[in-house]
Amino acid sequence: MSRRRPAHALHLAVSGGGRCDARTARLARALGREIAAAGAVLVCGGRGGVMGAVSRGAAERGGTVVGLLPTYEASGGNPYLTVVVPTGLGHARNVLVAAAGDALIALPGEHGTLSEIALARTLGRPVVTLGRAPAVDGTVRARTPIEAVRRAIALARRARGVRRPSNRARSGRPWRGRGGAASA
Repeated sequence: MSRRRPAHALHLAVSGGGRCDARTARLARALGREIAAAGAVLVCGGRGGVMGAVSRGAAERGGTVVGLLPTYEASGGNPYLTVVVPTGLGHARNVLVAAAGDALIALPGEHGTLSEIALARTLGRPVVTLGRAPAVDGTVRARTPIEAVRRAIALARRARGVRRPSNRARSGRPWRGRGGAASA
């Protein structure tokens, strides 16, 4: 009897400044609530600013919040994190944030935000921008947190479908090409 593995929950990464104004904080908090309401896991840098506000919004709705911290100290994370991962990687942890999401939603930030957008695009992850986030080729603009989450989920599902292995690969049976021998 074959058991089918359940698909993992969709992971939405959020990028934005370590400091932000009140307007951006309200936008990020609303975004966090929408991510949690959609049943997605929120992945972020785990500290303050946009990351703290989006984490707070998701926590308020009972969502799962993963914080990938740049330091080795778990105590540096914001109080709304469900899972704290102290990477010790500094700015290099940006690649983990970009890679951990099935899609990335970017809010206003600085160079770290731009690097996460670029890394996500390089890795083939869809990117949705919100608020005054920088417009970068290959990204999709959203006007509201609800629209951002809907677009990110739709794009992530479409991208997942493209990257999904064939039925044979998922079944655990080796693919046997035309000659019948297992391919390397």
